[in-house]
Amino acid sequence: MTTSTPPPAAEPAAPGRRRGMVATASAMATATPEDRNRVVDLLRAVSILVVVLGHWLVAGIQVGGDGDVVNRDVLGMAPWLHPATWAIQVMPIFFLVGGYANGLSWRSARSRGTSYGGWLRARLRRLALPVVPLMVFWAAFAPLMAWAGLGSDYLRIATTAALVPTWFLAAYVVVVAVAPGALVLWERFGWASVVGGVALAALVDVASIATDQLLLGFLNYLVVWGTIHQLGYAWLDGALAGAARRALLLVVGLVVLVLLTTVGPYAVSMVGVEGYGINNQLPTRVTLVFLGMLQTGVVLLLEPALRRLASRHGVWTATILVNGRIMTLYLWHLTAMGVVIAASLALGGVGLRLEPLTSQWWTSRPLWLLVLALTTLVMAALAGRFEQAGRDDRPSPAAWRPVLAVVGMAASLGAMAYVGIVDGDTVNWWLPLAPAAIVLATGVAKPPRVLNRA
Repeated sequence: MTTSTPPPAAEPAAPGRRRGMVATASAMATATPEDRNRVVDLLRAVSILVVVLGHWLVAGIQVGGDGDVVNRDVLGMAPWLHPATWAIQVMPIFFLVGGYANGLSWRSARSRGTSYGGWLRARLRRLALPVVPLMVFWAAFAPLMAWAGLGSDYLRIATTAALVPTWFLAAYVVVVAVAPGALVLWERFGWASVVGGVALAALVDVASIATDQLLLGFLNYLVVWGTIHQLGYAWLDGALAGAARRALLLVVGLVVLVLLTTVGPYAVSMVGVEGYGINNQLPTRVTLVFLGMLQTGVVLLLEPALRRLASRHGVWTATILVNGRIMTLYLWHLTAMGVVIAASLALGGVGLRLEPLTSQWWTSRPLWLLVLALTTLVMAALAGRFEQAGRDDRPSPAAWRPVLAVVGMAASLGAMAYVGIVDGDTVNWWLPLAPAAIVLATGVAKPPRVLNRA
């Protein structure tokens, strides 16, 4: 049987010990069992890196002559880029590999007699603990920047951008929480559970669009991503074995997606953009289910080649390194951009006065990406230890505690994104502390004193 839990991360390294960290990952790569499905881990790492690069590339931050910060919508300015989002919007791949990994993990826990509460808390620790330092950072950084005199426009742009990753995290923890029940649906009904998810997502869209009720559409955060998560179960159980089935999934996804974005009312862009049809991302729409089918078909047709690629020692070592800090990289990459913008403003807007999409702007992108990558790596080095919080030998909790953590995290992150850390000239510094407090209060994290000794 193949395995798909994330590879053990390299031990956190002190400053100046990067070689030791790489050497540790290299040793882990050498010790990896032959029956491990490395493609799962490779896809997880690549999908997050594509998300990070995509966010950085579509950022049209510009400092005007008066020193004001303007967030230019690059995709809105360049509709010719919209088809490229079918490759750049890779969150469906993240949920696909999540389904594979969560299905395998729950079956393993079930065979060992691990309770649902114990299993869910263990899954949440890896997902939720990295949120704590990010929330504490913004609770301090936002008011500090306001005190330093940076305008509310910058603070609103920076904090809103920093919250983008938490939306998908909120959706993912809910999908994880219902994963055991969803697995039962797959085991009992097979492909009918996927078809049912697609039909339900379509009904939610019809009701939301027909009644102009945007909030109703947010039900698809669970339905759409949960349906793609079911495809991970299909992959795990061999229901997508063979090129013919994978090609069929690709064709169905492609044909329906083309119809929905040409004949239908949906935007071509799979990343949220206004003014070109129904926004596919805010809220999540049924189009992303078919994008998930298209992408699943593509990557699984490439699975033999990806398996050979992941068998290379250097590639697998890099995969282990990325997966060891994957949540930290994902959560902090837009915060890194906020810090870089703040530094630029402190220096008079250096590097941010170019008009987006001009030749000079494109020429500056490699340097922009390099600066953001280095800043993110520094932050990952500082905050990454929260992904390696040590062993948790506590007894399994009652199921309601981690479930309450899921509900509380989803609600608090959603409220924070809706209200915003910055409201006019007011900095709601306390809002980011709510998700962090929920993680601690529900017992997902050990008490800080114990955590520091772990």
